[in-house]
Order: sequence, then C-alpha cells, then structure tokens
Amino acid sequence: MKLSLLVTLAALAAGGSALAQEPGPGGGGGLSPEVRAAREAVRTACAADFKTFCDGKQGREMMMCLRDNADKTSQPCKDAMAKMPARQPRPPAG
Repeated sequence: MKLSLLVTLAALAAGGSALAQEPGPGGGGGLSPEVRAAREAVRTACAADFKTFCDGKQGREMMMCLRDNADKTSQPCKDAMAKMPARQPRPPAG
C-alpha cells in the first residue's frame, strides 16, 4: 500500500503543478475526463491534509510536501491518491 501511494505521489509531483489549475480550453489541458475526475477527488479528499501539512505551498511544491508527509495523511486522502491513474509520458516534441 505504501509503495503504491508513493508511486502515485511521485507521478503527481512529476506532472509539474499537478493540483494547480490546468491550462487550455475548459481548464482540462487535454486531460481525459477520468484524470480530471481523479485530480478533483484528490483535491477534495486531501484538502484538510494540504492545509495541515503543506499550507502556503502550491503546485509541485505542494505535492512534494504531501508526498513527504504521506504516512501522516488521512485515509480518504490516501485512498484518493491511490486511485490516480499513472501518468503517461508525453510524446516527443517535434
């Protein structure tokens, strides 16, 4: 369980500003509806954890903080993060 949680958090952190507002039309940034829904679930389930452990941080810094405190987060937050789909690599630019 801890390994999958850490992998999920690492994937979120690698996304840059994983919980920041997504750019692009409609705020989706080309993300699938499933990914957007999973991110919203994390925002909701982890709101108190963000405030407790990572107040004042945003985007990647916030996710790194949450990852650093993963063992202290609430069970609903852990459950929501575990349901995040793995980040797919972007195709090469060109």
